[in-house]
Amino acid sequence: MKVSLITPVYNDPRIERCLKSIHEQEGKFELEHVIVDSNSTDQTVEILDAHRDDIDILIREDDDGVYDAMNKGVRAATGDIIGILNSDDRYQNQTVLESVHRTMKETESRACYGDLVYVGEDDSVVRYWEGGEYEPWKFYLGWMPPHPTFFVHRSVYEEIGYFNQQLSIAADYEFMLRALALHDISVSYINDVLVRMEIGGQSNESVASMVEAVSDMYEAWQYHGKMGRFVAPFLHPLEKVPQYFRKPPKDDV
Repeated sequence: MKVSLITPVYNDPRIERCLKSIHEQEGKFELEHVIVDSNSTDQTVEILDAHRDDIDILIREDDDGVYDAMNKGVRAATGDIIGILNSDDRYQNQTVLESVHRTMKETESRACYGDLVYVGEDDSVVRYWEGGEYEPWKFYLGWMPPHPTFFVHRSVYEEIGYFNQQLSIAADYEFMLRALALHDISVSYINDVLVRMEIGGQSNESVASMVEAVSDMYEAWQYHGKMGRFVAPFLHPLEKVPQYFRKPPKDDV
């Protein structure tokens, strides 16, 4: 099975580290990297040009936000398994994609996810997001898998649709809610850290962003007429608290 990775970017030179992380991946699978650049105007342009041979599909055009860029990337991808890695994120080690490929092949799951660590500018671990085994009721208590570790078969997008661009911050949450809780697609949990994410992120940057994220999550539940909207969005911030105290395995620090 071919693995396609989508990376949306706009004016973020850190994409060079992301590119290195992706193209150091080892394993017996075909890899495709799709980058959607929203017409960057800084050093990002030179970095992408310098690594052009490593980029299978490069889309350079204006878009209507990060989820529009992700949707463009997913539609352009030709792989069987699709994952999304943002320009400021990177994989934990060189065997992450092999682990994903093997898990989805052996279990015949249509999705998989793993753990994630947040790191500071010095690359030290600040938070450890342990995905844990999936249970449908967890969504009602504010749980969600770490989206950068979430991989799905391309047929899932074709069947249930793409990212909801009406949601400015939590469209990734809504997509996973739709896929797992509403459409009950088969999913496997990989009990390993898959991604290192630099502190920040669109829904983590400020109190205002956190409030907007909760509002988007409420709207995500409302789209589907589910009662979880009265509980899950407001419990979600509490889900983050243990991440500051939980310690990752020593090999993943």
